[in-house]
Amino acid sequence: MKILHILPSVNPKGGGPMEGVRQRGMRLIEMGHQVEVVSLDDPASSFITDYGLPVHALGPTQGSYQYNSRLVPWLHQHARAYDAVIINGLWQYHSFGAWRALTGMKVPYFVFTHGMMDPWFKRTYLLKHLKKWLYWPWADYRVLRDAEAVLFTSEDERLLARQSFWLYKAKEAVVSYGTKAPPQNAELLRTNFLAVYPELAGKRVLLFLSRIQEKKGCDLLIDAFAQVAKQDNSLHLLMAGPDQSGWVGKLKEQAQNLGIAGRITWPGMLRGEMKWGAFYSSEAFVLPSHQENFGIAVAEALGCGLPVLISDKVNIWREIEADGAGIVNPDTLAGTLKTLEAWMAMDAGNRQQMADQARITFEQRYTVDAMANSLIATIERYST
Repeated sequence: MKILHILPSVNPKGGGPMEGVRQRGMRLIEMGHQVEVVSLDDPASSFITDYGLPVHALGPTQGSYQYNSRLVPWLHQHARAYDAVIINGLWQYHSFGAWRALTGMKVPYFVFTHGMMDPWFKRTYLLKHLKKWLYWPWADYRVLRDAEAVLFTSEDERLLARQSFWLYKAKEAVVSYGTKAPPQNAELLRTNFLAVYPELAGKRVLLFLSRIQEKKGCDLLIDAFAQVAKQDNSLHLLMAGPDQSGWVGKLKEQAQNLGIAGRITWPGMLRGEMKWGAFYSSEAFVLPSHQENFGIAVAEALGCGLPVLISDKVNIWREIEADGAGIVNPDTLAGTLKTLEAWMAMDAGNRQQMADQARITFEQRYTVDAMANSLIATIERYST
């Protein structure tokens, strides 16, 4: 099967959707399929050649909406060469432009919303939501309506998508999602990481690894950590991720005012061996997010044997809680504090039991093989 993904960008700073397309695509190629990407990036960008999949970059593109006059003509010329086209994400020109090009071409297309229909955005960013309302009826409503199927990575995501806009109409499908297995040379990765961050040696590290932005609940985590840090002087918080909104300065000031600035490390975005070294140097992964469609980093943490301490707004929380692979509470300060206190109250044996279950949960639910096979099966089912 020949598959084309449409993305606004393959820049890894964009987070999970870009990485999910890459990992699934590479596995599908190993299985004998052909996978390519069209993006609105500048073709001179260094991350294009590092992406690992063939990328047709049509940029550069200006503005937050990322209008690009080359997308529709490119699809008119090339789309019929593919068995299926997958639009990744909404609210930028790549989705509406793809609909303009593909409508009437008899090329089956699918849409991954990647959590962008979650009603959290409506409640939190009312003005942005009102602007989307002006755009919705003539643009992304049609993108979803005319797709062969709209793809969700959990049952929670599918149900939440119905709450954002009226006129919503879509053929819905839930597909498996996951990531590749982590490297297994844990000791070497840990040693190399601690050589760069020696202040973490001998510490009980709690790892946050995601984009640093409001919806991730970073401020809640710092407040809650300040309250439990007094229980153990070796407890340390590792806040890893790109600062997408200029928030880190304010968060550091918050930590300073709480008297815990020296117990938080801010390495920025970690990639490759440094990322895996951070996982293997930590005892648990923490993500008190207000909205999380899936959370590639959550799956990666499970694969490394880290219990995940998450909010009930991470859409795979039900599976985590049912398996006993982590601790789940609401995305509030009280909920985040309750999670950290529950972790601190566990003895070493129970923490190890949860860590063992984390690996089992990853293998049973979130492998890249399951993700690849589920996508192919869904395309075949809805394209006939």
